[in-house]
Amino acid sequence: MARDLEPVESKPLCMRSVSRETLDLSCPARLTAAASPGLAGLAVDALLAEIDLYPKPGLVSPVDTGSHHDMDCGLMRTSAESLREPFSRIAGAAAAGAAFESGLVPLGVEAERRMLEVTGGVNTHRGAIFAMGLLVSATALAGIGAGPDTVRTVLLEAWGPALLRHARSDARVGARWEAAAGYPSLFERALPHYRHRLQEGFAADAAAIETLFLLIASVSDTNLIHRGGSKGAAFARGRARDFLGSGGIAGKDWKPRAIGIHAEFVERNLSPGGAADLLAGTLFIHRTCAAEEFPVVKEA
Repeated sequence: MARDLEPVESKPLCMRSVSRETLDLSCPARLTAAASPGLAGLAVDALLAEIDLYPKPGLVSPVDTGSHHDMDCGLMRTSAESLREPFSRIAGAAAAGAAFESGLVPLGVEAERRMLEVTGGVNTHRGAIFAMGLLVSATALAGIGAGPDTVRTVLLEAWGPALLRHARSDARVGARWEAAAGYPSLFERALPHYRHRLQEGFAADAAAIETLFLLIASVSDTNLIHRGGSKGAAFARGRARDFLGSGGIAGKDWKPRAIGIHAEFVERNLSPGGAADLLAGTLFIHRTCAAEEFPVVKEA
C-alpha cells in the first residue's frame, strides 16, 4: 500500500531560526541505547492504534479491509509488530548522531525488507516506516519528553538539508516534501486538533478518527490520486470536509455518517494511506511529547 502525500500549503523549510550552538546535540536528555526499545515500542503502539480504529474511510480496520484486497487487520498488525527491532535500531543510531543518507536510510531499507518478509511481499507500511522512522529519530535525539516544537526543530536541524536533497529527487509532491518541511500537517494541524478534542473530553478513538478526517481534508494524498485520479482525490477531500463541517464527532450521529463515508470510499476504491501515516505519527508524538495529561472518556 503506497502511502504518499503532498502538503496542500507548503511551509518554509526551517520554521524557526535555531543555531547549531542553541541545539545542543550532546544534551544528556538524549535517548540512551538501553531506552531505544521503549521508544520503538511507542512507535509500534501508535501504528497499532491507527490500525484498530473504525470507521476510517477506505482503510483497513478490525471490521473490514476497506479498499484493500491484499491485506487485512491481522496482516497489518503483524507488519507493525515486525518493526519493533528496526525502530529500536533507528532510535539508537539517531541518538548517536547518525547521518540521514549513510545512517538512517540503510536502516529504513532493512526495516522495509523485514516488513515485506513477514507480509509475503505485501507493502503494508512502507510509507509509515519513512515517516515514523524520522519521528522516532527526532524524538531519540531530542529526548523523550521534549516538546513537539523541540522535536520538530531537531528534525530540521539534524537532517533538514539531507531531507531537502532527498525530496528534490521527486516532483514537488509526496511524503518526502512533507518531511523536508518538518511535517507541518502533523505539528501544525493534526496534533493541536487531536489534543484539543481530548481536552474537551472526547474519547481518544473518536478524537483520532476526526483527526484523520482533518488530514484527509487538508492534505493532498497521492495515494488517493493513484487510486482515483484528481477527481477521486477531490471527492475524498470534499467528503472529509463535509464530515467536519457538520460537526465531526460532536454530532450524535457522527459514527453512522463516518461509516457511510467509509462505504463511499470503498465503492470508489479510495484509500488515504498517507493521511493514516500522519495520524499514526500524531499519536506517537502526542504520547512521547505530552506536556500534560488530558482527560479521556470512554464512549457510551
